[in-house]
Amino acid sequence: MNDIILDKHASRSSSDDSCVDALIEAARTGARPCSAMIGIGIIGYGYWGPNLVRNFAETPGARVAAVADLDASKLELVRRRYPAVRTATNFHDLLADPSIDAIAVATPVNTHFELGMAALKAGKHLWLEKPMAETSLQAHKLIDEAERRQRVLIVDHTFIYTGAIRKMEEIIKGGDLGRVYYYDSIRVNLGLFQRDVSVISDLAVHDFSILDRLLDEHPVAVSASGTNHFPGTPENLAYITLFYDSGTIAHANVSWLAPVKVRQILVGGSKKMVAYDDLEPSEKIKIYDKGISFTDDPKQIYQMRVGYRTGDMWAPKLDMSEALQVEGMHFVDCIEHGNVPQTGGQLGLRVVELIEAATSSMRGKGKTVYMNHHGTAS
Repeated sequence: MNDIILDKHASRSSSDDSCVDALIEAARTGARPCSAMIGIGIIGYGYWGPNLVRNFAETPGARVAAVADLDASKLELVRRRYPAVRTATNFHDLLADPSIDAIAVATPVNTHFELGMAALKAGKHLWLEKPMAETSLQAHKLIDEAERRQRVLIVDHTFIYTGAIRKMEEIIKGGDLGRVYYYDSIRVNLGLFQRDVSVISDLAVHDFSILDRLLDEHPVAVSASGTNHFPGTPENLAYITLFYDSGTIAHANVSWLAPVKVRQILVGGSKKMVAYDDLEPSEKIKIYDKGISFTDDPKQIYQMRVGYRTGDMWAPKLDMSEALQVEGMHFVDCIEHGNVPQTGGQLGLRVVELIEAATSSMRGKGKTVYMNHHGTAS
């Protein structure tokens, strides 16, 4: 048998949508009741770290206690912008600080497991950038450690907290689209080339988390093709197809070699269709009352049996709160009340499993990777 089979985990993180809705409202008003200030330590002040520091500095109920980075020049920037924030070149200084309740890790993915595990063992709550780990085995161990120590583990799949994805979820799960036929995404730009991960881990990871949220269903099979045009570097272009038991098919085109930046998603259903353009400043989502009808009536066997329906298009109002702010408030709220984050370890694990499956398929020249409940076989 030439195909590959990987294990699929069907368990899902529990989520409290009403809680997040309340936090979004709090983000609008700038107020959120809190019992105490949660001390946050950030490890890594490179590409994403500055956004985390700014976000937590503005999050009600949180305070940035310290930032660690190996680069002294980056720490100098922290001291200029945030004079009250302590800096360190050794992340162990943050783990030993009893005033720090949670650690946010914004470093390359190959360090996530070591840093995340150290933070959990030090009794800290944990915020991990995506993807949460290099392998699903590492992801499992992080989840187990967080559960054993009763610490909150959140993975920064930020798109889940955007008003656009939340509106798409509402539309799909409310039945407005009918049966979901397909998800088609193009996520391309020129760079940024990564040294340690492929374009799948960098860009397709967003589609994996969005699909998990929108469909509430895990793929049963994955097929991918891609290549690296520069020897010794990770793949910079990939085409990924995911197959679902429900009949839905999803496709993602990801690339670091496009002359323009494109961030578009199409979702087609039996009743309506949705177009999402993340680069649109205002009307990011457009709903089209378009579709087809098909009849297998034998009386019409010699006639055109496909009918086309064209109706209105409208752009729903979206919540424009910054997703990272909503996510930060959600993290603090989960720490205070012991809740499971919407983008907790189980979602992070499922995304890592899809990265592994897509990468295995890609390096097998598109060989189908099957995902099931029964373990691993070949």
